[in-house]
Amino acid sequence: MTMRDKIKVVATELLIMYGVRGLRFSEIATRLGITRANIHHHFGTKKNLVEEVIEDYVQGTLEEIRAIWSEPDRSYQNKAKLMMAFNRQRYARYNPGTKAGRPWSLVSRMRLEIDQLGDRPRKTLRAFTTAIEACIYQAVEAAQAKGELTADAPVKDIAIQLIAIVDSAGSITQDCGSFERLERLYTAHISIIRHAYGAPAA
Repeated sequence: MTMRDKIKVVATELLIMYGVRGLRFSEIATRLGITRANIHHHFGTKKNLVEEVIEDYVQGTLEEIRAIWSEPDRSYQNKAKLMMAFNRQRYARYNPGTKAGRPWSLVSRMRLEIDQLGDRPRKTLRAFTTAIEACIYQAVEAAQAKGELTADAPVKDIAIQLIAIVDSAGSITQDCGSFERLERLYTAHISIIRHAYGAPAA
């Protein structure tokens, strides 16, 4: 891993925990055993570093989420369960052991500090939301087309319900101080859809 990449890794963690206002080149330098001048050499300003970190995070996250929702042989229920597992994995990274309720999603954190961001990262965050909506909506449509959901299943309503859970995952866990409520929401969504619109076995 290059020093540029190491700086972005630490910056990502600090942005999630402390936000834009709390991101300090001095702390990044201390963690990596380098000078602040080294960070300035790679990124110039904090604004540049923040923008690049957000773009990398969003791109990487979208790749992982698309891999979950675009798999044609995976059922809608399994896709939703994998999405929950994906959220849990990220939550656990920033909430190890007995710690709980700490921020873990850079997207959620940056939305709270949208006034601190320029046009470029704002567009990146909006594009992320649009892409997630498209992934889930297409997955619900595919489930209906495969006969996994009944013909009268309200595709848009089902998608909107899950999109709201996925889009608010970071805020939900912070609000309740654990992963429990988010897990209940995922599980309830899966159960309701299965019982109300699951197609009977052939």
